[in-house]
Amino acid sequence: MGADTAYAEMPQLKIGSYSFSSRLFVGTGKYANLEVMREALEASGTELVTVALRRVNLKNPGEPTILDAIPPGCTVLPNTAGCYTAEEAMQVAHLARAANIGTLIKLEVIGDQSLLWPDPVGTLKATEQLAREGFTVMVYTTPDPVLAKHLEEAGAQAIMPLGSPIGSGQGVLDVRQIERIRARVRVPVVVDAGLGSPADAAMAMEAGADAVLVNTAIAQAKNPVLMARAMREAVIAGYWGREAGRIPRRDDAQPSSPVEGMPHVRA
Repeated sequence: MGADTAYAEMPQLKIGSYSFSSRLFVGTGKYANLEVMREALEASGTELVTVALRRVNLKNPGEPTILDAIPPGCTVLPNTAGCYTAEEAMQVAHLARAANIGTLIKLEVIGDQSLLWPDPVGTLKATEQLAREGFTVMVYTTPDPVLAKHLEEAGAQAIMPLGSPIGSGQGVLDVRQIERIRARVRVPVVVDAGLGSPADAAMAMEAGADAVLVNTAIAQAKNPVLMARAMREAVIAGYWGREAGRIPRRDDAQPSSPVEGMPHVRA
């Protein structure tokens, strides 16, 4: 899966020892079938695909799994979705390493079953331990700048604040928190969860995110493949929009054309 021209012009995103041209990361849940998933992943241009490892049957090596439908050239990012304690999450990470999937892991420790809200205490504990064990930890967390800094100090290689609750499609509810996190950590910031449209992805990138991770908004769209393409373009637009530097917001109007010397117009 080759990067297009717009991606090629963007600097590589480095997470630990990994490098990515695409700044759109995509999940593998909730698709109608594996063929639709594969086509959407290809259309997205993604190079990093997250998989809920607890939902993959690794006990029978000969049987096809969701991993077989991931396009060549994509890095698999196993995640610890469905884990409610640090110990459970660490067990899943160890399983990924034992299955030769690698040591890049998306760490999720959920603290509230109905909200699917991250448990900050368990998340910090698991981050510290997995980092000590040599894992490259991309950590799903609340949009809390103070916690983000603690997670970085604990060894996280990427901070993944939620935009809004998982699967809610509410977008980035507090853009300023993303800006604050970006200003306080040196590792990449990846907005994860709650994005519902390309506009949400562009907004996250403009706020300072280095990448976004999208699953439900693509998988549950009326046309997942078309939505994947739209998300791809939105991420590119958001990145370059931020780099270009937007005009400041004003309370009043300002003419877009020079007014000096024009009759009946006060300069």
